[in-house]
Amino acid sequence: MKSILLKGVLVGCVCLLGACAPVSPPLYYWGNYQPALYQHHQNGVTNYDSQISAMEAIVARAQAQGQSVPPGLHAHLGMLYFNTGREPEAREQFAVEKQLFPESGHFVDYVMKAQPETSL
Repeated sequence: MKSILLKGVLVGCVCLLGACAPVSPPLYYWGNYQPALYQHHQNGVTNYDSQISAMEAIVARAQAQGQSVPPGLHAHLGMLYFNTGREPEAREQFAVEKQLFPESGHFVDYVMKAQPETSL
């Protein structure tokens, strides 16, 4: 009986100490990216400028805090720029996406080829 009680106390102590373990900080600064992206895909976007402002604010806050933005944010911002006719900014955002996340290179290249080039 004593050994069962001792084992129970030890398991309880281990559980309590495990609950006090430090929590590692998130890898990316998400801001309100996920709700904004959901809204974009759920309802469609009719006001690209508000979506662009939200994405730019996330990037600015992440930079101010010294954190990285999540994968896909720069590509999403690039697509929004393309949709509003801001091709130079779009290409810049796609280049940043490829630099930060090389695994997205094939997708970014595909999207870039699908966009018609306009003369500046």
